[in-house]
Amino acid sequence: MEDKCQQLKEYNALNREMEGLYHVICRKIGLSDSVFIILYTIWDIGDGCLQRDICNAASISKQTIHSAIKKLEGQDVLHLKPGKGREMQIFLTEKGKDLVKEKIVPVAAMEAEAYEAMTEEECHELLRLSRKYLEHFRKKVKEL
Repeated sequence: MEDKCQQLKEYNALNREMEGLYHVICRKIGLSDSVFIILYTIWDIGDGCLQRDICNAASISKQTIHSAIKKLEGQDVLHLKPGKGREMQIFLTEKGKDLVKEKIVPVAAMEAEAYEAMTEEECHELLRLSRKYLEHFRKKVKEL
């Protein structure tokens, strides 16, 4: 049991280090963490996504994302268009598209290069085990 406890501590430390790397990236490219997440998610999902999509993809509160979206809208990086009901679709402006090309695409390329450095089997195993751990942990959270 002691070994598993130590392994869990190491796993959690690795997760925190991964989050820390993204924070370092954000500082180096001159974006706040929330702005990075918004731009990355729009780049990933595509123009017209909803605030809810960004919150779900990033597991960040609606308030944090909403504030950053309003700021980006004021800076002419994003613009909003009405969707269904009260939903607002989020689109990149030309300035936003340029920002994504300059700041987000190189980070995504770094991620891809790091992933490509692993064998196909390692990639499958990483995903399989991460999904399994998440599934078990999600069940425990529901039991709270």
